[in-house]
Amino acid sequence: MNFTAQDVNALRQRTGAGMMDCKKALIHAEGDMDKATEYLREQGITVAAKKASRIASEGAIAAYTSPDGKVGALVELNCESDFVARSDAFKDMSYIIAKQVASADPADNDALLASTVKETGGTVSELITATTAKTGEKISLRRFVRQQGEKEEVYIHMGGKIGVLLEVETDKDLKGNEIFDNMCHDIAMHIAAFAPSYIYENEVPPASVEHEKEILRAQIANDPSSSKKPQAVLDKMVEGRLGKFYKEVCLIDQEFAKDASMTIKQLVEKTGGALNAKITLKKFTRFVMGEGLEKKEENLAEEIAKMTK
Repeated sequence: MNFTAQDVNALRQRTGAGMMDCKKALIHAEGDMDKATEYLREQGITVAAKKASRIASEGAIAAYTSPDGKVGALVELNCESDFVARSDAFKDMSYIIAKQVASADPADNDALLASTVKETGGTVSELITATTAKTGEKISLRRFVRQQGEKEEVYIHMGGKIGVLLEVETDKDLKGNEIFDNMCHDIAMHIAAFAPSYIYENEVPPASVEHEKEILRAQIANDPSSSKKPQAVLDKMVEGRLGKFYKEVCLIDQEFAKDASMTIKQLVEKTGGALNAKITLKKFTRFVMGEGLEKKEENLAEEIAKMTK
């Protein structure tokens, strides 16, 4: 290797490209700084690097499940416009990266970015850079999740605005069973719509339950009709109203989105009874695209002014 770490850093300062891209360019150019810079330009990498200061608050959630249905992945990738998020280039890249999460089982974003993609022969970072150059917008990896269990169900809503990954366990092999598959799909869709925080009541942190009880106690204390009731009665009223809180945050207590006459718990029990199997909802992950990200401020007058200069 006829260059040093200082050379890599110097090329990075000159072009704004990533460290690994600079190292690869110097290897390709045999240490020649000018040729390495030219190589980066040819690859579109410096073009991509110049976009790093832009706000990438659009994008999509992509999903992948392994052929046996036992491994599932969600990944959120961000770009600058909904137009690019809907492009084939962005969709293809997102699917490949979601598949990479499932197969490589990376520890974090850095590990995922550095992992080698079988389909392209390069790293995930290089795939993102190439897609950035192709689309003309900054693209960034935000987050991902990987789950592995007996049954992993994915659901993507509104073209990638919401993504759900649901893990289900049974005491009987139900692979390919239409009734079971439909139930899993419907529950994943319900999670997308109703946004529960937990599956079961015992998963809710005690501090959250106690905080809710304090609010309910205050509501009852401020109700004149409850002022003369015995404490034991007031305590029962608090416990009774706590059920509404659990319905808001616990999946199992919520009314089923497609049939409000039953809860998710009753749906699971009904399906299990029909299939003579015990079905258990194990865990889920729900991503909302752009949650918490800074949004790009659009100013039409400024954009027109720039175009006319």
